[in-house]
Amino acid sequence: MAERSTAAVDVADNSGGEPLAAKADKATTDGTAQAQDTEGADPRGADAGQDSPAAVPAAPDLHSGHKLAGRYRLEECVTRLDGFSSWRAVDEKLRRAVGVHLLPADHPRARSVLAAARSSALLGDPRFVQVLDAVEEGDLVYVVHEWLPDATELTALLAAGPLEAHDAYQLVSQISQAMAAAHREGLAHLRLTPGAVLRSSTGQYRIRGLAVNAALRGITSDHPLRTDTEAVGALLYAALTRRWPYESDAYGLSGLPKDLGLIPPDQVRAGVHRGLSELAMRALVNDGATASRQEQPCTTPDELAKAVAAMPRVLPPEPTFTAPPEYQRTTYQQGTYGRPTARPASATQPVMATPPAPLQSRTGKALKWAVSALLIAALGLGSWQLAETVLDRDKDSREPVTTQTDENEDDNNAVEPRKPVTIASARDYDPLGPDGSEKPASIKNVFDGDAGSYWPTSGYYSADFGRLKSGVGVVLDLGKVQQVGNVDVSFIGRTSVELRTSDGPSVPQMPDGFTKVAQGSGTKVSLKPDKQVKARYVLVWLTELPLSDDGNYRGKVSDIKITS
Repeated sequence: MAERSTAAVDVADNSGGEPLAAKADKATTDGTAQAQDTEGADPRGADAGQDSPAAVPAAPDLHSGHKLAGRYRLEECVTRLDGFSSWRAVDEKLRRAVGVHLLPADHPRARSVLAAARSSALLGDPRFVQVLDAVEEGDLVYVVHEWLPDATELTALLAAGPLEAHDAYQLVSQISQAMAAAHREGLAHLRLTPGAVLRSSTGQYRIRGLAVNAALRGITSDHPLRTDTEAVGALLYAALTRRWPYESDAYGLSGLPKDLGLIPPDQVRAGVHRGLSELAMRALVNDGATASRQEQPCTTPDELAKAVAAMPRVLPPEPTFTAPPEYQRTTYQQGTYGRPTARPASATQPVMATPPAPLQSRTGKALKWAVSALLIAALGLGSWQLAETVLDRDKDSREPVTTQTDENEDDNNAVEPRKPVTIASARDYDPLGPDGSEKPASIKNVFDGDAGSYWPTSGYYSADFGRLKSGVGVVLDLGKVQQVGNVDVSFIGRTSVELRTSDGPSVPQMPDGFTKVAQGSGTKVSLKPDKQVKARYVLVWLTELPLSDDGNYRGKVSDIKITS
């Protein structure tokens, strides 16, 4: 694939400028720039490649409350710049917040913005803020995208200080993998700034403005792979040091000292993780810097993602526990409750004798004797009852016991041996995923009797499915309602699993439609319900995945056997 991105060709005019990772605009809630910011200013002095302001028509003069397509109600204008405006809006049909980019239909970049939005919408990757609609309506062109009210911009996170090493590791890992996937589909971002990166409440990083933000500003690049890789390196540098890796200040971050050049992050701030510092330099060598220990530079997001996967994992910091306050004795325990504070005796006052402790007084002694007498009586009574029980048992053992057996009576208490239950068919079960499918081509391997074959799940960033969903699984159809006594599951790697069943006529649409009857964890798990269960559909529901050899968390089911 040629390095020039098809997205860059489709969504931007060929102005010939080479924008770099960051522009000195102030990021806002939709990832665009405020109108009062300097247009086209680049922290390194490069031409931004934008259209001349004189050739760009004014942004549409709309107001809050205006509706687009009878459903998108504009609420607040967050950007008005370079002939376009961006709004926070409400989708009245689905009752959710959305973001909207608006520009005139005769804007010189209107066609490229539509092409970029439609290309980005086809990607369908949950690591990117999704484009929901791209429409030309009369004299307006508008693009509707997701709005994430619970997410926080990287700009706001860095305002509080540098990120922890584990957070910075997750940032570069997730962003590089996402951009590698986008470039494989021919899409480039070209404006990957701290304002374009969001962290959700679950810790997942998401990228907004893929191809669209560059198209809105007419940004293009002859080397989109290199541009986006350098942008990820700049984000990692900023996350480690809270400094922008160029001389100019940008995004609320101070630039590096002039005439000093690009120095490694661990020389800017003490305590920076050495491996992450070298990784940032390898991504930023495109600007003429040199890596710390002669590693090869990373010139594509895919190379950067592989370099992240090759380095040792950066673990989260150990939780800190606050020691409980030292135990303080109360005044009652100190023997002063309800008594006046003792005063030093004067020479003329007689010294008063110290009152006895509570159980050393006459009442206390009497109480102790009464308690002792009760304990002795209780011990005597218990010994007498125990002796009587033993004697009665010995007497019963000497008496002959006659039992009668009816030869014609069936033995209902005999334990029947477990019989194998035939699995009629199986299917993957991923109702919580974006496409509802999880590696269906390999599903037959779970009951083929071959321990060497297996059904794998997709790869995730963490054992809990990257916090994207609660689990995935396999639904086994027994052909009819049958007794389910035991389900033996073999995994490759230690996996947590739940056994759920349903006796309905069809497979429930959601996991809650099944009944949870057992759970377990390990490589060979025997799931046995606490009581008798009859079902036609059996769901083996994976809830926690093991770490795979490729650095992702992935479940692998090699065999499932069911007995009655």
